[in-house]
Amino acid sequence: MKNIKIKVSFFIIALFCFNLNINAQYQPKNISPAEIQKANQWVNQTYNSLSQDEKLGQLFIVALYTNKDEAHINAVRNIVVNDKIGGLILMQDDAAREINLVNEFQQKSKIPLMIGMDAEWGVYQRIAAAHKFPWAMTLGAIQDKSLITEMAAKIAADCKRMGINWDFAPVVDVNTNPNNPIIGNRSFGSEVPNVVSSALAYSNGLQDNNILAAIKHFPGHGDTDKDSHLDLPVVSHSLKRLNEIEIAPFKALMDKGIGGVMVAHLYVPALEKKKGIPASISKKIITGLLKDKLGYKGLIITDALNMGAVANKFKAGELDAMAFEAGNDIMLFSQDVATGKRLIQQAIDQGEIPQQRVEESVKKILLTKYYLGLNQYEPRNPANINEDLNNSSHSEIVQEMYANALTLIKDDKKMLPLNCKETYYYVPLEEAPYQTFLDQLNLNNTIIVKKASEIATIPSNSKVIVGFHKDNSTAYKPYKISEESKKILADLSKNQNIILNVFGSAYALKDVDISKISTVLVSYENNDDSMIATAKAFSGETKIWGKLPVLVNDNLKAGQGLELNPSSRIDLPTKTNTKQ
Repeated sequence: MKNIKIKVSFFIIALFCFNLNINAQYQPKNISPAEIQKANQWVNQTYNSLSQDEKLGQLFIVALYTNKDEAHINAVRNIVVNDKIGGLILMQDDAAREINLVNEFQQKSKIPLMIGMDAEWGVYQRIAAAHKFPWAMTLGAIQDKSLITEMAAKIAADCKRMGINWDFAPVVDVNTNPNNPIIGNRSFGSEVPNVVSSALAYSNGLQDNNILAAIKHFPGHGDTDKDSHLDLPVVSHSLKRLNEIEIAPFKALMDKGIGGVMVAHLYVPALEKKKGIPASISKKIITGLLKDKLGYKGLIITDALNMGAVANKFKAGELDAMAFEAGNDIMLFSQDVATGKRLIQQAIDQGEIPQQRVEESVKKILLTKYYLGLNQYEPRNPANINEDLNNSSHSEIVQEMYANALTLIKDDKKMLPLNCKETYYYVPLEEAPYQTFLDQLNLNNTIIVKKASEIATIPSNSKVIVGFHKDNSTAYKPYKISEESKKILADLSKNQNIILNVFGSAYALKDVDISKISTVLVSYENNDDSMIATAKAFSGETKIWGKLPVLVNDNLKAGQGLELNPSSRIDLPTKTNTKQ
């Protein structure tokens, strides 16, 4: 009898401990066992206090736009109150308005809302008044990955200022397809080790500062030629190739404490035999591969459910239920929360989804919210928000990123850094502004600007800087150089000493003949910060040591890049002359 009592007591203790042992990938570093126990107790108590309807609500995140009308705002308000959702994703475009609404909605919510944003290149991705950080492709060129961590910490600070808890970043897709219409600049590159090290640095910068990261888009969106916002891309590689390239970064990062994985709307035949079933609603891919085989314990979230790849094929609400049944914890950008909840409950009642799945997902969500401090939510102050998101502290770190990314492909005649005693001609090509670069160059050199129609007036054997200034307004702009610009470059290279500067993707060089060009530098982007950083490097003020993050063509391979240390020369006094 005594032994039976001991066994029963042990069973009760074990059950209690099991109940507290909630799986979650993210938790603050150096957290004590006592704090972990306290967190688990809060989660269990909170979970047990929720009705089934409230538990199901935690599984949904809906979009909040401030550039839409009041009808949209009221619709979101009603969903927050009536459907008791778990979170919001902030979209365009007014930061102060978003803060006020989030404060209101948090006050109305029994369980604090998880506030997310696509902020891959900072909150600028959604808030135009904020400061833009470099795209991932630019960061992939940086050799000192600790700089990426510092940059991500600054993004985390901006997120905190906005009341954002989850940055849906970084992208860990390996961009092996230069024609990829949706990833491209958003990828760290075409080589798995570089993608992994860059993504880990970025994730650490976020999570060390209590902003959740999410690696995306599982199982890999890097080799597609369709935009999943519009249609369903197909990734038709073999299982061997998928494991070596597409899935490899996710596998490498699974045990690094990264709190979220976002699943893509992709059809991958090697992983899902049922034709046309996207990864985002595939139980084989999410439960079978991501959770069971790879052992991922963190939050699994769908890509946005309003995207054409799935929204054009499945009914709203039904799609949410399918996504949850497949193994997702959170349905992002739900288009019909009420129907989704009803269909999930119906599947539970019919024995198609076990109630344990709800408990597993909701407790993971609650534990993550606790670790992010949402159990003690403090309203944000919208005053001076635009200035706080865009000031000199941003410019300083962003220019450091661009400076460290600069990649010197060749410098056959040792034309860099520029000689302050010489005159250079400058020929700006392509469609984007260039004045900031020109102004900066003129601080140390005499620069004579020549339009494309005036290149015949440049004396033979001159030193000519040719700038390919590509449009930097979005990450999705085409990188290709016009035939006209390529012809001008070819004509100049016949009797001039050329420094070619690409203010755009390294892919811009894919079909450009640089064999007769002495010096080629890639700056990756065309904006004030990149132009200032480039001009300083031209003047010998900063080191050049970036490496190509992508395979461009047979002659320009990932990892290429010369090192050029700062010059010790003495510059002439500052001047501001620009000759036309």
